[in-house]
Amino acid sequence: MDTLNLKLTPFKLVLSMLISAGLVGCVNPTPKLDDNFGKAVNAAKAQQIMNPDASLNTAPVTGVDGKAADAAMNRYHRSFVQPTITPNVFTIGVGSSTGGMTGGSGASSSGTSR
Repeated sequence: MDTLNLKLTPFKLVLSMLISAGLVGCVNPTPKLDDNFGKAVNAAKAQQIMNPDASLNTAPVTGVDGKAADAAMNRYHRSFVQPTITPNVFTIGVGSSTGGMTGGSGASSSGTSR
């Protein structure tokens, strides 16, 4: 009554592994994704560059005098030593005693206005 022989012999194991490896070699790679990979990033970078040959220009920069540039650089360097403290924007108006509500809504204190 042994019609199906489900024993996995070493020959069948090796044969199934070879067939699987052969079929994996027949799979198509992604045809269009690999050809266009990275083109969008390169196009965005190229659109953000105003002058691609700017590094070739060795002429000095004009338009900023020395004192203003020195002051700007000193202020820039000091910003890393002790950054300015900004107030917490979530505490504005909390705990202040500036008075009650004022306005012309016309509602009475009980909430019923007729």
